[in-house]
Amino acid sequence: MFFIKIITVLFSTLIAFSCGKGKGAEPLVESSSSFESTSLSSEFTENLSSLLTESSSSSLLLRDSFSSIWIESSSSVTPLSSSSLGPQQSSSSLAQQPSSSSISASSVYKSGDYILGADISKFQEYESRGALFYDVDGIQKPPFAILKNHGFNYARLKTFVDPAARYGYAAAGCGETSTEAFGDKTHVVAYAKKIKDAGMAFLLDIHYSDNWADPGKQIIPERWRSITSIDVLADSIYAYTYDLLMALKNNGALPEMVQVGNEITNGMLRDLPTASTNCWGANTTPAPASISGQLSTQPNNFGKMLKAGLRAVHDVSPNIITVMHIESAVANGSWWLREVVGKQKIEFDVLAFSAYTAYSHGVASDWKKFIQTESAKYPKIKFLLAEYNGGVAANTLSPGVSKEINLMLKGTPKALGSFYWEPALNGEWGGAIFKWSGNKLNAISSAFSEFDEILPALGLTRH
Repeated sequence: MFFIKIITVLFSTLIAFSCGKGKGAEPLVESSSSFESTSLSSEFTENLSSLLTESSSSSLLLRDSFSSIWIESSSSVTPLSSSSLGPQQSSSSLAQQPSSSSISASSVYKSGDYILGADISKFQEYESRGALFYDVDGIQKPPFAILKNHGFNYARLKTFVDPAARYGYAAAGCGETSTEAFGDKTHVVAYAKKIKDAGMAFLLDIHYSDNWADPGKQIIPERWRSITSIDVLADSIYAYTYDLLMALKNNGALPEMVQVGNEITNGMLRDLPTASTNCWGANTTPAPASISGQLSTQPNNFGKMLKAGLRAVHDVSPNIITVMHIESAVANGSWWLREVVGKQKIEFDVLAFSAYTAYSHGVASDWKKFIQTESAKYPKIKFLLAEYNGGVAANTLSPGVSKEINLMLKGTPKALGSFYWEPALNGEWGGAIFKWSGNKLNAISSAFSEFDEILPALGLTRH
């Protein structure tokens, strides 16, 4: 403890010497900002303090722009359960499925299996409101049991830095289904434990924002907005990522895969909120060039951010599969890989992309061609549909689309599988595979039969 105090004082002294879900695509255009830089805040010290009180026994290397310091911590995270929430560094050698040693014998996902996944982040919100899930046979079951009954073996969860902050996902007056801070560390750990208890594998989708991060907006979270140094911002990314994953690890819910960023086609942490920014994070202004992670204009900053996040993932566990996530892969994927892998020399395991026909991202044959073309250029990288939908137009569920997409991926070398985005939601991106009836969510028979029919071809079974 004495050592921690000394280091904390030293760190604070060093700091003293330095003086914000829309799913549309945006064009990759250069922009500039006359936003005036502010003085460096004590936010990174706060991040450090959080690590000292929440991380498990470990040695953590944190680098600010002045020094490198080893921090020893002996604290541990208290195990969580969802009932406590109440209502309301080369990774190229890991470019395969998670090692069998990281997956329990009772898991419905086995190393090398095709990934039949779903992003079920909002299921926790529905359950908190007392929503009940019903399978195609009309029997009420836990949502995980329904998914497993139709061959699903993987779940994806999004997470925000501080969704309760101003302009955040759960800011006052903004909660989509509740003002409860869904998507924060506590909620994600609790629901990740449920995923693991159900025997499913787990992909963690880190947004690095307080609200939806996507092609149209990548808002720097409130706690980091006064940082003026890209090195300090990268350190904050490292500290946050490490702390989040250690909390999951200490609660027996370490993910098999981690996304460092969400739809980061033109970078991340590149925007700031304005007085007119709304609950969805729309209406922003560019961050100062000194800290902006916009790929088209500040590629070196973006590279530092990615390297910090990847280093944190590897420091928690070298067995975690690292994922990069973009959208419009057909239009922008080749450029993105050239900039990030070719020029910035970023090493990761999987390139995941959003694939919505309704958003003009293409169709199954386009995505197959993209994977074939780029895997020939980058043989160490594998590919994944991080988000897709079984519809080709707004609010529609098109027969045969889910079947076609998954059979295409299964037959494409270097393709790992897919994640159906939010099965109980429909919108501009397409249709849902659950139908609401009051506070009940009923599995749609025609939708789930598509998955049942192709399970043998995918090498999967119902559980």
